[in-house]
Amino acid sequence: MTPILPGSTIGVLGSGQLGRMFAMAARRMGYRVHTLSPGEDTPTGQIADREITAEYTDLDAVAAFARDVDVITFEFENVSSESTEVAARFAPVRPSGFTLHVTQQRAREKAFLADRGFPVAPFAWVQSREELAGAVAQVGTPAVLKTAAFGYDGKGQRTVRSAGEADAAWDELGRQEAVLERFIDFEREVSLIVARGVSGWTITYGLIENTHTQHILDTSVYPARVEARIERAAKGIVHELAEALELVGVACIEFFLTRDGELLINEIAPRPHNSGHLTIDACMTSQFEQQLRAICGLPPGSTELLRTAAMANLLGNLWEYGEPNWPAACLMPGVRLHLYGKADARPGRKMGHLTALANTPDEALRLALKARAAL
Repeated sequence: MTPILPGSTIGVLGSGQLGRMFAMAARRMGYRVHTLSPGEDTPTGQIADREITAEYTDLDAVAAFARDVDVITFEFENVSSESTEVAARFAPVRPSGFTLHVTQQRAREKAFLADRGFPVAPFAWVQSREELAGAVAQVGTPAVLKTAAFGYDGKGQRTVRSAGEADAAWDELGRQEAVLERFIDFEREVSLIVARGVSGWTITYGLIENTHTQHILDTSVYPARVEARIERAAKGIVHELAEALELVGVACIEFFLTRDGELLINEIAPRPHNSGHLTIDACMTSQFEQQLRAICGLPPGSTELLRTAAMANLLGNLWEYGEPNWPAACLMPGVRLHLYGKADARPGRKMGHLTALANTPDEALRLALKARAAL
């Protein structure tokens, strides 16, 4: 297949910080970037050559957008299959509509994984109050009830500690189609970034160790502080999964590592991921350049780890008492500041991140937290 070479135009559906960092990687390698989303002056739009403001459901706008680019990718996966099909008439869409269809809805994703023997927590699909009662009996409690669609950063989730709490949780979620999953008492959460190219090459990074606060990613450490056998097992799972999904692009697979040393797939993100942001500073090739290489038919870039790293997310809460003290963090050797160009700082909103480089994971994490505290 003929590669899409520098000088070509990449179309990005979505306009947040993931698209911004992707656009930076693409511009550095000589590509042009167009972005489409409902927003204006967006994080991606500030870097792109062209920003189109339109709803993803505006099929005429999506078609016009697709006509002007050489390949289309995503930084936001909740785009309708109809929009994807329209775009694909005019330019290759990578990852494909099939990959998005599987991963943008929890129930489909869980069923896809379970049907193919991938390790997941026990779950049941819930579409009615009657099915909810059966799901509780099947899965047991404690459990987590999650909306099947449009859930992220803990949104659309309720803990069900006993059978008596299930109805109230269902009502709080608006009685939407949902998935009930057994609650996993895990040792830690880890993620793995994988890229797969048009020709089928597949390359992975190492395991990244993550912590969450109020369901939002708080810190990531690379490499994860786990046994080598755990990482080998994760890479084996992810290689098989990338092929099963027919992935072309980058994806992140989030795992629970149980106290018994078992890996269970929690979620799949068919795009670069918050936990992989530290690859910009820590690795020979960032997850964003890898995405570009994969969708354009280029060879993979080296995933060599240049320096141990940790990332600390910067949420809108930091602005509660005014502008954060950026010089205090920038003063620290080994710390790099990444801001996303968002004007409106709201509690829980991802505004940027800090990456700290050091000699050990513990040292990197300590430095990242120290730098964030200084803000």
